[in-house]
Amino acid sequence: MFDTLTVIMTLFSRRCALNLSPLVEVAAAKLHLGHFNSNYKLVVNPHEENTAKSAFENVTRWLILADILRGLRLTFGMIFKEPATLNYPFEKGPLSPRFRGEHALRRYPSGEERCIACKLCEAICPAQAITIEAEPRADGNRRTTRYDIDMTKCIYCGFCQEACPVDAIVEGPNFEYSTETHEELLYNKEKLLQNGDRWEVEISENLKADYVYR
Repeated sequence: MFDTLTVIMTLFSRRCALNLSPLVEVAAAKLHLGHFNSNYKLVVNPHEENTAKSAFENVTRWLILADILRGLRLTFGMIFKEPATLNYPFEKGPLSPRFRGEHALRRYPSGEERCIACKLCEAICPAQAITIEAEPRADGNRRTTRYDIDMTKCIYCGFCQEACPVDAIVEGPNFEYSTETHEELLYNKEKLLQNGDRWEVEISENLKADYVYR
C-alpha cells in the first residue's frame, strides 16, 4: 500500500515540479508504515516529460503568434483609413463656440467700449487675476481707467464672461499667445481692447451661437 502511495505522489510531484517527500513522510507516519526511504527512486519515461514540455512550448508559441497577428490586423486596417492627425500650425481643427481662450474687451459698433466698470468680473474671479480702477466721466457714465488681467493667474473658468451684464469681457477663440517673458502675460486695458478689435467677428458669432444656452 505504501509503495502504491509513494508511486502516485512521486508521479504527481514530477508533473507539478514539487517536492512531496515531506508529505510522503507524514503519510507514512500516519499509516504506521515506518520511515520513508528518501533514496527511493522512480523511473519515469523521459519521453513523457519531453512531450509535456513540447506541448507547453507549442501553446506558448501559438499565443504569441496570435497576439502578433491581432496587432498586425489592426495596423493594416488603419493604414488605409483617413489620417486623424493635422499638420499644425498649417492645419487647425474646429473649435467649440464655448471655447475659452485669450481674453478680450469688446466695443459697441459705434466704437464706445462696452465695459461699465461694475467690477462684477473682478469680484467673481476665483483666482483674483483681474484688477479694475474706474472713475466717472463728464457725461456721468463710469468707465474704467485701468483694466488689468494677470494671465498667469487666470484659470479660464469663464466666470468673468458669465458675470458681465454687457458682454464686455469675453474669452475669445485665440489660443496661440505664448510669450517668452512673464511681463507679456500681464494684460492691460489697451491690450485687451486690441484683442477685442481683432477677434470681434469670431466673438460675435460664438456669442450668438451660445446665446440659447445662457
